[in-house]
Amino acid sequence: MTEETTIKPPIWYWIMSLLALVWNGLGIMAFLKQVNMNEQSLNTIPEAQRILYTNVPLWVMVVFAIAYFGGALGCFALLMRKKWAQPIFVISLLAILVQMTYQLFISKALEVYGPTGVIMPIVLILIGVGLVWFSKKAMSKGWLK
Repeated sequence: MTEETTIKPPIWYWIMSLLALVWNGLGIMAFLKQVNMNEQSLNTIPEAQRILYTNVPLWVMVVFAIAYFGGALGCFALLMRKKWAQPIFVISLLAILVQMTYQLFISKALEVYGPTGVIMPIVLILIGVGLVWFSKKAMSKGWLK
């Protein structure tokens, strides 16, 4: 048995990996909700929000999908202790940054949601950065193969 295969991650590694998977699962659910929003659902939200939802460009939806499906894939890689988790999280973070750039600077989301509309994009970016850092730390500790 090699030393690499005997280094076991601590319990908090597994907890963090599972919590990150749940977080990305929630992101996937938000993506699917937005993609599948029908006319009836759109009519239940305020007009300004409805305009935001219906005017999202396809490229933003693509990076939205990459961000959260990539994040979930990275979490599965962590749970399988695979070192390819780290580049997947980098790709996911880049997608988050592109999506949040659109959200904060191109769309009219801040006009619709006001200053509180900045909170979620910042949280998403911080979590994305955190997952890149976490996977890098796991690699340096020898927890990933």
